[in-house]
Amino acid sequence: MKVLMDDKAIGRALTRISHEIIEKNKGVENVVILGIKTRGVPLANRIADKIKTFEGVEVPVGTIDITFYRDDLQKKTPQPVINNPLDFDVSGKDVILVDDVIYTGRTCRSAIEAVIDTGRPNKIQFASLIDRGHRELPLTPDYIGKNIPTSKNEVVRVKLLEVDGEDTVQII
Repeated sequence: MKVLMDDKAIGRALTRISHEIIEKNKGVENVVILGIKTRGVPLANRIADKIKTFEGVEVPVGTIDITFYRDDLQKKTPQPVINNPLDFDVSGKDVILVDDVIYTGRTCRSAIEAVIDTGRPNKIQFASLIDRGHRELPLTPDYIGKNIPTSKNEVVRVKLLEVDGEDTVQII
């Protein structure tokens, strides 16, 4: 096991991602942030907090659960069950999806489907704390905290204070 990022490195990466979101979207007036369950949710909240500090604007934050959108899940019904009640409408909004690690791209694809089932956003962007490569789908994050080249045998473990009691990124 090797530690690749500590709490300070994670904080710096999220600060950079937050600034990039503001710049790319020319502000955040039309932006909503959706964290992909589980570790994408605290990351989404942290990014929203940083944006509020920098811009003075409170960006709506929600949670996307992709369980019923996974292509490796044997479905009990022909259509996925929408399990994503949001406190706001994504229609016409610039949606930022947030997750801890992008690997094959299948989680990102599932999250896009889940978002589209809740409304018709203006655009969807993707932020990932870690990009470890090995894509199986043609999806690339718009915002990346750190690129970590890995072998398929290695595991990248992200631990976050809100879920795991500490902030660290490890490779095993």
